[in-house]
Amino acid sequence: MPERDVTVGQLLLAEYQSIKDEQKARIGFRDNLLYVTLTVVAAVIAAAAQAKQPSMLLALPPVCGVLGWTYLVNDQKISAIGSYVREELGPRLAQLAEPGGGSPAFGWETAHRGDARRRSRKAVQLVVDLLAFCGVPLAALVVFWAAGGNGLLIVLSGVEALALCGLASQVVRYAKAG
Repeated sequence: MPERDVTVGQLLLAEYQSIKDEQKARIGFRDNLLYVTLTVVAAVIAAAAQAKQPSMLLALPPVCGVLGWTYLVNDQKISAIGSYVREELGPRLAQLAEPGGGSPAFGWETAHRGDARRRSRKAVQLVVDLLAFCGVPLAALVVFWAAGGNGLLIVLSGVEALALCGLASQVVRYAKAG
């Protein structure tokens, strides 16, 4: 029988390391999107105020929408990686380590989800996400509407409002799934 150079366990551990590296990179990218959003919001508000042009606020909904969607997609991938490690990879490695049962592999992947304050943290995060990516640009639209605008920009702002409502529904939907 030929000797194997690489075992199944080694392959699974290499896969684990690879997807954890991807997860770590996605977490850093996702978290930076909030800072980018705050910076963009401040810049657009300052520019609109300085120029006394409320129509400039119409830039916030598409920018916040794109950043919010990117945040949401990365957050979903982060969660999917964690789920894969907990439900697929960990049990397969545990089975290889101790055929017939034994300790689960990668206990942290499950243990941190049992924290008593997890639900409240997720609720607060949902509020932060909704405010940053949907609430602020919707408030910008209200300011624009209050300042009065021409017909074409009013129509555009209505489309932006609908798009933001769609994004908000997806943010809530994904928060419930996690």
